[in-house]
Amino acid sequence: MIAYVRGQVAAVSLTSAVVDVGGVGLELMCTPGTLATLRPGQPATLPTSMVVREDSLTLFGFVDDDEKSMFELVQTASGVGPKVAQAITAVLAPDDLRRAIAADDVKTLTRVPGIGQKGAQRIILELKDRIGAPTGARSGATAGGPQAADAWREQVHQGLVGLGWTPKDAERAIEAVADQADTLQTPHGPDVGALLRAALRSLSKA
Repeated sequence: MIAYVRGQVAAVSLTSAVVDVGGVGLELMCTPGTLATLRPGQPATLPTSMVVREDSLTLFGFVDDDEKSMFELVQTASGVGPKVAQAITAVLAPDDLRRAIAADDVKTLTRVPGIGQKGAQRIILELKDRIGAPTGARSGATAGGPQAADAWREQVHQGLVGLGWTPKDAERAIEAVADQADTLQTPHGPDVGALLRAALRSLSKA
């Protein structure tokens, strides 16, 4: 299995990134928060998880090992495949997921596209004794390279559309959280991951 990928970022799209490793372009499926940390032409190291199917080999990339661990762990719950697992890591930072499961917080889990109330209850039941306590690491935060002040809008828009929302819904959610951009900051600019999660919360209330 491929544990991580290190190389120059060749391209970044709506749902994936291509990393040049020794002249071979490897496509990694990534969440919007992870994609926001990548810049074409810049070096990157991404922990990876390979999902093997009869007709495909898919490589998923993550911002850190904790996110990768959550992606792999949630797939051990009944009914959770790679697509839903990636949606979970897109919406909930690792510690947010740990807290939701520890607190039997069905409402938080159902914010994830593809998870209904019964699915959330099943995830809590099956993972509660295995997911561990919050680590105190990032919560809704995204580390990354330099970002223009308004670049987060396009990244959040792409993330929401990639998760199944319509462009109109995405625009409405972005406007709803725009006033948070000044407070949700990293050393490199607006925290795209946190703003994406705030936008998803806004949509869940609509």
